[in-house]
Amino acid sequence: MYDQIIDKNNPDSALKVTKGVENPISINQNYLKNVRKRQELTVDDYVKGILEGNRTILARAITLVESNLYKHQALAQQVIERCLPHSGGSVRLGITGVPGVGKSTTIESLGKMLTNQGHKVAVLAIDPSSERSGGSILGDKTRMELLASDPNAFIRPSPSAGSLGGVARKTREIIILCEAAGFDVVIIETVGVGQSEVLAHSMVDFFLLLQLANAGDELQGIKRGIMEMADAIAINKCEGKEKERGELAASNYRNALHLFPPTESGWKPKVFTCSAYENNGIDTIWKTVMEYVDMTKKTGYFYQNRNTQNLRILSESINQALRDNFYQSEIIKEKLELAKDDILDNKISAYIIAQRLIDEYFESLKTK
Repeated sequence: MYDQIIDKNNPDSALKVTKGVENPISINQNYLKNVRKRQELTVDDYVKGILEGNRTILARAITLVESNLYKHQALAQQVIERCLPHSGGSVRLGITGVPGVGKSTTIESLGKMLTNQGHKVAVLAIDPSSERSGGSILGDKTRMELLASDPNAFIRPSPSAGSLGGVARKTREIIILCEAAGFDVVIIETVGVGQSEVLAHSMVDFFLLLQLANAGDELQGIKRGIMEMADAIAINKCEGKEKERGELAASNYRNALHLFPPTESGWKPKVFTCSAYENNGIDTIWKTVMEYVDMTKKTGYFYQNRNTQNLRILSESINQALRDNFYQSEIIKEKLELAKDDILDNKISAYIIAQRLIDEYFESLKTK
């Protein structure tokens, strides 16, 4: 029975107020417990979850890798080091092409075909970050609805964070985590044709270029350097009336590729048509990939290429660490701002200032 509150100033008053029920706490206590629990994951927890194929923990580990916070980076590096012995067992496939060529549709068709065959597929879709706001749409899960709901697939859209050409700097580390989680096919989708392809090419085993048959002069619409990197060119959206144009475009590309010097791997790039929308020719993509992998493993180029990529990572990591350390130096920050005014007033050359700052930076290291 609820207590009743009587007006003490007037005991004879007929007014009786029933005491109400106290408002419940606005925050669910179970939620708070879960949040605290989420924050208590150790390196062992991360590694165990990843090796068991726990997608939630894998996603959290990737978030650690992408974070710029020092404490997250320190933890992420420990996780990566522990996962490294369990990585390397996947086929790494890079897919690129101009916007609108059908990259997401092709990846979804290919991914569904592979998961139906028993493969586990991870898709790392590099999403372009806005130069103005720094934000990304991260919409690849929306574009690949069927694959996103597949229990044997994992899609991770990652912001490019302003890195060269749109390829996220952390992608290589994310590949290690995905491979340790049991994904035997890792697909990397790049932003579009440009410098991003050079970086993507340096982290994959096979590089597929998607093209359109109705994009005008095909051979003028793409850089020679991108064609030289491609291990295969697929003319997409070849359905209906576009089939004939697609075959003509494929023939033009084959003729053009004959003019290029032999590849280092000894592989002759292939050109074929496909339609991701109608799911035609998708099996040809995977058949071509496996032909390439089998051939390069027999010749030893497959492993040689991965070793070269690892050494490139070492060089790039050193360069990045030196750059970060240089610009974070308090001495450099202060003198760099002063130097900018002198350069803009044409009082001194930018080259001279650059050398002076470098000399002062290394001199400051000696005094530490």
